[in-house]
Amino acid sequence: MHIGTDDFSRLELSLKGCTENYRYFRSLLEPKTKLLVLVKANAYGHGAVEFAAMMQRAGADYLAVAYPIEGLELRKNGISLPIIVLTAGTDFYNEIIDTRMEPSIPNLESLKILVGILKERGLKDYPVHIKLDTGMHRLGFVQSEIKELTDYLKATPEVRVKSMFSHLCVAEDPEQDTFTLSQIELFQKLTAQVADAIGYMPMRHILNSAGIERFPQYQFDMVRLGIGIYGVSAIPGRRLAPVASLKCKILQIKHLQPGDTVGYGRWGHAGEGTVIATIPVGYADGIDRHLGRGAASFSVNGHRAPTIGNICMDMCMLDVTGIPAQVGDTVTIFGEDPQVTELADILGTIPYEILASVPRRIERIVIR
Repeated sequence: MHIGTDDFSRLELSLKGCTENYRYFRSLLEPKTKLLVLVKANAYGHGAVEFAAMMQRAGADYLAVAYPIEGLELRKNGISLPIIVLTAGTDFYNEIIDTRMEPSIPNLESLKILVGILKERGLKDYPVHIKLDTGMHRLGFVQSEIKELTDYLKATPEVRVKSMFSHLCVAEDPEQDTFTLSQIELFQKLTAQVADAIGYMPMRHILNSAGIERFPQYQFDMVRLGIGIYGVSAIPGRRLAPVASLKCKILQIKHLQPGDTVGYGRWGHAGEGTVIATIPVGYADGIDRHLGRGAASFSVNGHRAPTIGNICMDMCMLDVTGIPAQVGDTVTIFGEDPQVTELADILGTIPYEILASVPRRIERIVIR
């Protein structure tokens, strides 16, 4: 039996919205600047294969994933763009090489392991991306390690540095621009040291989505577009096109009596004339339990319906009293209304977490 995309819940991906956002960020860049799109964490919950295919058609120059397994999935599904593996580790270099992916190198130990494998395979000039730590203090070479790195690179024909990059940690916060500019200044200094030592200048990239919007003068050779392509801007009041809409259909309508309770723990309480709708999404589908008990409301036929009672694993209930609703009607969890930023504000988190929490059991479909 085939279960269609409209039968239960689905994440609709707007090709139009994606294209609008891509064009907006592309317009902030010089024509020669390359654009890398991040599709890690299942493309921030959007569906890595579907989204990577859209980016490949849109004209992106590079893709980036967090882990090798994410890149392998893309390669198996026909994605041919260059792929940087940001957290390559050391155990999957053979698979990375076999599928023409390009590892990020955060330390000399990782580089030496890769070079050993390249020597065994008789390969030279393999592209690598050198991660520099300019203040986030997560991964990357610090200034005191640059000489040892470049000495090793000069003696190692097995690799060629394709790019050098670093990560801005507060580019979205105007109150911390002094720190952001200090990161950029250090990045320029470190990349110049590396280039002088190895005799050529690889591509450089440090701007994330917020950086592209707020510091385009430092776009260097490439930028990395993450949350921005998915519809979230770093500029207050600037509304990008929402790309993902999480939708489902009403399973059942119930007319309750005063005093009836709803859901686990009996936290939902019915009054006179209360009508509830049960929908097939719960905390296993990324609907955080803290959105229950009326904290959030979802869109039903153009009306907002608050949650009632606790969020269950696979379902939740909405108070649709006074709203024209029936079994089979569509409910929008987030998209145009409400936007994902609204749910993030309720939870005191960031839109990334909401989007990345949508599991793979929710089918992704591209809406043209």
